Amino acid sequence: MDNSPKVSESAALSVTTLTLSLLVPLHNEADSLVPLVERIDSVLGTLPGIRLEAIFINDGSTDATLEKLLLLRRDYPFIRIVDLSRNFGKEAALTAGLKVATGDIVVPLDADLQDPPELIPQMIEKWRGGYEVVLAKRIDRSSDGWLKRHTARWFYRVHNLLSDSTLPENVGDFRLMDRAVVEALNGLPESKRFMKGLFAWVGFRTAVVEYVRPSRTAGTSKFNGWRLWNFAIEGITSFSTSPLRIWTYLGSVIALLSFSFGLLIVLRVLAYGIDVPGYASLAVAVTFLGGLQLMGIGVIGEYLGRTYIETKRRPPYIIRQVYGPEP
Repeated sequence: MDNSPKVSESAALSVTTLTLSLLVPLHNEADSLVPLVERIDSVLGTLPGIRLEAIFINDGSTDATLEKLLLLRRDYPFIRIVDLSRNFGKEAALTAGLKVATGDIVVPLDADLQDPPELIPQMIEKWRGGYEVVLAKRIDRSSDGWLKRHTARWFYRVHNLLSDSTLPENVGDFRLMDRAVVEALNGLPESKRFMKGLFAWVGFRTAVVEYVRPSRTAGTSKFNGWRLWNFAIEGITSFSTSPLRIWTYLGSVIALLSFSFGLLIVLRVLAYGIDVPGYASLAVAVTFLGGLQLMGIGVIGEYLGRTYIETKRRPPYIIRQVYGPEP
């Protein structure tokens, strides 16, 4: 019996009809554009049987990103530009790109060339073998700082411990997705989107291609420590209610300890008479419990805020204009 993965419908299409969509979110990446487009053209522009569209999502850039893209379109007709009305964030920019993309296969790509386009032909071969998702997994993160490497490892462990859907470790947005996967993602209704979690949640047959992540070629990362912290909270609260359950258990344990301590005081009074405890221990107990209560309220507030935002049903992005050939 043949247990190999079956070829998807889009993989069965003739190679001459295959469309590859690259999604490149941009926020103040003017310095990266020329080397990026030249590299995409040299690696993917001449692949036999591939019609290439590179969708650049301008996420409210305040530098010359849009102007440079419009100039590059004159020499590279595969470029399409989605210009958002303001900066909505990378997750919203990826969502816009997925909605606009027309490809049989879609690949999100960072503008800094840390996601090498040279890996895409190998990913396409995996897709032709019947896989609907091909992940690009980093096997060497030496280009990242010590703190970023270790906090990333802790995030993956905590997220996967708390969440029902497992995030593959050391895998970013760089991946190949079949059209069926893109349609599933486009059908999800939430507006606050943690894309790594959504990519994992939809499932589908998955293969992995390993690579060494190079250093950034130009510009600087838009994610500082504070934004990464908020990003981690977003990821955990998007796919797990375990933090709420943890506070239920913690409250139960503290209540049990408090009851036991109260019972001990009653027994001591009955046995030895009235005992006047010190104020220091009382102050510590009050401040400790008050801090726990505030932390618990904060966790509840995080979920309540997400619910509030989702009930408004605002779109995650607004497109000002699309430049480029119509699909």
